[in-house]
Amino acid sequence: MLISLIEIDKLVFEFINTTCSNDFLDGIIPLWRNKYVWIPFYLAVISFLLINFGKKGYWVVLSLLLTAATSDLMSSRIIKPIVSRLRPCNDALQFEEINVLVRCGQGYSFTSSHATNHFAIAIFMILWLGSHHRNWRLFFAVWAFTISLGQVYVGVHYPLDIVGGALLGSIIAIFWFRFYDRHFDNPLHSMS
Repeated sequence: MLISLIEIDKLVFEFINTTCSNDFLDGIIPLWRNKYVWIPFYLAVISFLLINFGKKGYWVVLSLLLTAATSDLMSSRIIKPIVSRLRPCNDALQFEEINVLVRCGQGYSFTSSHATNHFAIAIFMILWLGSHHRNWRLFFAVWAFTISLGQVYVGVHYPLDIVGGALLGSIIAIFWFRFYDRHFDNPLHSMS
C-alpha cells in the first residue's frame, strides 16, 4: 500500500509539474508562493487587528505569531529531519522531465513548510473569524491551498508533502486557536 501511495504521489507530481505547465503559470506561480511577496499582506492584517481591536487585537496577533512559529518549527526542525524525504527537484533521476522554477533548496521535502505555515495561519484566521466575514474566510482557504499547490507546480514538493503540511498546520492552528479562545475575548463575538 505504501509503495503504491508513493507511486501515485509521483504521478500526481508529474501531472501538476509538467503536464499542467504553461508560460502564464510559470510566470505567476513562482511569485505567488514567494513569502516576501506576502509581507505587505501580513503587515496589513497585523495593522488591521491592532488598529481596530486594540489590546484584543494584540492577543490575536500574538496567537498568530505563536501559530506560525510552532508550525515552522514542527515542519522544518522536527518532521523533515525525521522523515528525510528528498525534494523532487533533488531527486530528478526519478523523473524523465521536471520543471524546476525556483531555487530547489537543500532541505528535505516532507512536510512542506509553506503548506504547514500557510494552512496554520489560514485555519487560525478562519476559526477566529467564525461566522463573520465569509469572503475573508474563503480568501484564507484559497490563499493557503493555492500557495501550497504552487510548491508542487514549481518542482520543490510532492503532493503528499502538501497534504501532510496542510494537516499539520491545521492541527497546530486548532491547538493555538483553542488556547486563544479559552484565555482571551474574541472581539468579533460582541459583533454577533
